[in-house]
Amino acid sequence: NNEKSVPQLLISDLKFEKKSLAKLMFSPDQENHPSKAPVKYGELIVLGYNGSLPNGDRGRRKSRFALFKRPKANGAISNKDQHSISYTLSRAQTVVVEYTHDSNTDMFQIGRSTESPIDFVVTDTVPGSQSNSDTQSVQSTISRFACRIICERNPPFTARIYAAGFDSSKNIFLGEKAAKWKTSDGQMDGLTTNGVLVMHPRNGFTEDSKPGVWREISVCGNVFSLRETRSAQQRGKMVENETNQLQDGSLIDLCGATLLWRTAEGLSRTPTVKHLEALRQEINAARPQCPVGFNTLAFPSMKRKDVVDEKQPWVYLNCGHVHGYHNWGNKEERDGKDRECPMCRSVGPYVPLWLGCEAGFYVDAGPPTHAFSPCGHVCSEKTTAYWSQIPLPHGTHTFHAACPFCAHQLAGEQGYIRLIFQGPLD
Repeated sequence: NNEKSVPQLLISDLKFEKKSLAKLMFSPDQENHPSKAPVKYGELIVLGYNGSLPNGDRGRRKSRFALFKRPKANGAISNKDQHSISYTLSRAQTVVVEYTHDSNTDMFQIGRSTESPIDFVVTDTVPGSQSNSDTQSVQSTISRFACRIICERNPPFTARIYAAGFDSSKNIFLGEKAAKWKTSDGQMDGLTTNGVLVMHPRNGFTEDSKPGVWREISVCGNVFSLRETRSAQQRGKMVENETNQLQDGSLIDLCGATLLWRTAEGLSRTPTVKHLEALRQEINAARPQCPVGFNTLAFPSMKRKDVVDEKQPWVYLNCGHVHGYHNWGNKEERDGKDRECPMCRSVGPYVPLWLGCEAGFYVDAGPPTHAFSPCGHVCSEKTTAYWSQIPLPHGTHTFHAACPFCAHQLAGEQGYIRLIFQGPLD
């Protein structure tokens, strides 16, 4: 197998039709009557799901949630009347802070509870649970009323995040064990048991983005350095010069699931599913071939993203050479076990390639030239480079980079690899 005699095709060599793809870059509701469309504040996308939950999106349980301006404001500000926060200091002492209706903001609540005040029901993400039916973990670490996002109803529609959400009786209840304290101006504040962590990337959510620093957000929206472990009693130091204002690309970690916040403006610059579908068709039209079996390879349609197709491309993760599936040599060799690449003899994992279908995770609209390792999810080079640098919270005190499409911890030197396809021989 002399490598030089084989024509190699890097996806970046394909001349993508810039004009035709530009039309697909913007979502349809922007093109048609922008004035009539309801105001969208942004979207929350759960990391680890490639476009939808394994059993399908249903009601308030889905992989992404759009926040639209409500017909009537439902925000609440500290005062009296409607909502309250109860801080239990001891069995004998509870401090209740009352809240009143705020006509300038909309409130959206996120948590594990299915009670009606929760707008977006989030369950624990199990890495690689793309096609598993048993994704329910036994003991969840996500709070039933984890956090709330308050959006200004007037431009620039600023969104802010606060720990804890109001229950059906319009009460936030912080038990004895939760960290809580009186602030210098006599107000009460506190943290939820496992905390709500936020990271704002530097340079927004673009191809120039860099990871920011993880912080913890309090019930009143103040910013703190992290506790020693998720549920430690001692709060971190207050970070005076940072705010709880979400920006495009902010990550919110609820201890069991991580959410990506995309602003409406940021989403308007993000590739659409139509654009990703056009890229898929461009690759398949180039008829990449298996350098061994000479059969033509093709990425399966976006809808079939959990069943391995016979034409599916497979990759050797150490070198990036793309092949069709072949099972020669050792009969006991199973998928994922180390194999020797017939092109270059490097030994490493051999996995099927899957297109990353969740457009909100892409930092640019570049062609799908790279794959995350070890899961084989394919997207643009800048997107793999960005996510491979992001330390995502894992467990109570560790962090690691993971694939945004399936939440698998990244492996290898970089956590991703450039794909080398072979072009057709004719």
